[in-house]
Amino acid sequence: MAVAVVVPAVVVAGAFTVTAWQDDDGRADTSKGDTVRTATAVVTRSDLSNAQTLDGTLGYGRATTVKGGRPGLVTWLPATGTTVRRGEPLYRVDNVPVPVLYGATPLYRTLRAGGTTGPDVRTVADNLRALGYEIGPQPPIGTWVTPRPVTQDGVTAGEPAPTGTASDAPPPPSAPTTPSAPTPSPTPVQVRRGDAVLTGSLIAAVKRWQTAAGMPATGVLGVGDVAVQSGAVRVDGVQAQLADAADGTLMTVTSTTKSVAVSVDPSEAGSMKRGDRVTVTLPDDSTARGTVAAIGATVRSSDASSGDDTSGQARLTVSVALRDTGAVRGLNSAPVRVSFTSETRENVLTVPIGALMALHEGGYAVQLPGGRLVAVRTGMFSKGLVEISGTGIDAGTKVVTTS
Repeated sequence: MAVAVVVPAVVVAGAFTVTAWQDDDGRADTSKGDTVRTATAVVTRSDLSNAQTLDGTLGYGRATTVKGGRPGLVTWLPATGTTVRRGEPLYRVDNVPVPVLYGATPLYRTLRAGGTTGPDVRTVADNLRALGYEIGPQPPIGTWVTPRPVTQDGVTAGEPAPTGTASDAPPPPSAPTTPSAPTPSPTPVQVRRGDAVLTGSLIAAVKRWQTAAGMPATGVLGVGDVAVQSGAVRVDGVQAQLADAADGTLMTVTSTTKSVAVSVDPSEAGSMKRGDRVTVTLPDDSTARGTVAAIGATVRSSDASSGDDTSGQARLTVSVALRDTGAVRGLNSAPVRVSFTSETRENVLTVPIGALMALHEGGYAVQLPGGRLVAVRTGMFSKGLVEISGTGIDAGTKVVTTS
């Protein structure tokens, strides 16, 4: 007696329809019903991965604008492509260098008074220490520090007057005095995590560094005296000219490390995570290995003027760090292709998708050359192959597949 089992189309890749007749002994008989051209495939062990390939751009990452922070005239500018590192001048104002310091907090006030506490002081302290200057001990977190007041002539209370004053000159005539309110005492400040304190030792280190850098050795650092960057920078373009006012836009800079920017649909970014390995295909078809370094959090609308063929669609920028930097030597900018792998299954049993037969009661089976159907569980589908497992199925097993 024969029992008809209708096998519907497999809607995964290359759909087909099969009507299988299964005898009482579990053998399939296709003498009745539609005929399908078949072939034999072998179950193999291999690695499967879900990969997608997207367009990207090789470059130095997003360019940021450098603006001057103090009055004066620009007297020197670097050439495009120049790399500027910690302690080196990024430009000159009135022939005084403005060196690069690394950090997350720029100088937002004049650092003069001893006891001044904050993250901007930490920027100075960390950089001088990294440049090899002895800055002395720092008060621990939680310490209460009282800033020393600064007199009208700019001298911190308790410090000697600036050199060059005529101590033997007659004192100026005294002006009539009027009663005035007493000067309030400075308010103590607690040292917090991420702060540093402008100690006497640190001020002395600032003076030594200023002397070596060709800056006036005042021990004072004002807004615009240094250019705080996240790290070494590459000059991407220079907008200012010599003798321009120094408090405007001067140049754009980028990272010194080449990377790849990929514009992706927000729905595709969900399968990516930081640290994922990718393969970058260069214009000459050579490849370089990379990893996902960052996934943007800002959704933007793409613009046709940028060369993106998905104009008007919401996009996220994914940054890829290159592991093979030698492969891109000599390239400053180029279109590339980036292959992302979101999931990998290693050493699994695989068959062509065409070997799957959908069972009437649900699930899938594979057919052995003798006609018997064996139920299997499916896993990942990738590039025409499917992961399977089932009783009696192992590497080397022959199965019927569509030809």
